[in-house]
Amino acid sequence: MPTPHIEADVKDVAKTVIMPGDPLRAKYISEKFLTNVKQINSIRNMWGFTGKYKGKPVTVFASGIGIPSIGIYSYELFKFYNVETIIRVGTTGAVKESLKLKDLVLALGASPDSNYARQFAPDFDFSATADFELCEKIVNAARAQKKNIRVGNVVTSDAFYARNGGPLESMRRMGILALEMETFALYTNAAVLGKKAASVLMISDIVGADISLSPKDRETAVDDMAKIALEAAISSDK
Repeated sequence: MPTPHIEADVKDVAKTVIMPGDPLRAKYISEKFLTNVKQINSIRNMWGFTGKYKGKPVTVFASGIGIPSIGIYSYELFKFYNVETIIRVGTTGAVKESLKLKDLVLALGASPDSNYARQFAPDFDFSATADFELCEKIVNAARAQKKNIRVGNVVTSDAFYARNGGPLESMRRMGILALEMETFALYTNAAVLGKKAASVLMISDIVGADISLSPKDRETAVDDMAKIALEAAISSDK
């Protein structure tokens, strides 16, 4: 049954979803890595595609930008489309000074400046974390592809244009690796609904410095994280 935001038939959505933010990135990943691809959603131009990766069904579905947007799409996929696992693949700004452009980060936990989780846990500060077994599969997939991936905490912010770049020094003191805008909502929804989630992120900017990938590079320099996520996705079906 369609939702207000997704028109797909339940049977056309795989149990595992790869979730980039940008609809064009969803199209790119689907066309490059999947076979027998079928577009399953176009409402609001938030594109979704289902195909096969190494013979296993996988859906690639865009989330849009920010907690409200991924909060809607991941919740509906988990709740109404029987999705069991969502792996976010997206760009992020480096906070840890040793990180460089195009480095990969696996978000073990996400700390918010948002009240998103208060609707589910009004009496305490919820700590949003990735699924441990899924993280293991992602790390193993990265190692098999001889790619380095840093594992640690990120901050999920409601603001892209934060004053003075946000509380950079505080984040560094707390060992935060990167700053992004979606993971906390995804992990919260997974916890509420008893599902699995993880975020594989690529450094596209250096927070506090005028260093970033070009828009074209942001669009296409996603192959490494897409391949890692897809390998982990089919591994999670075993």
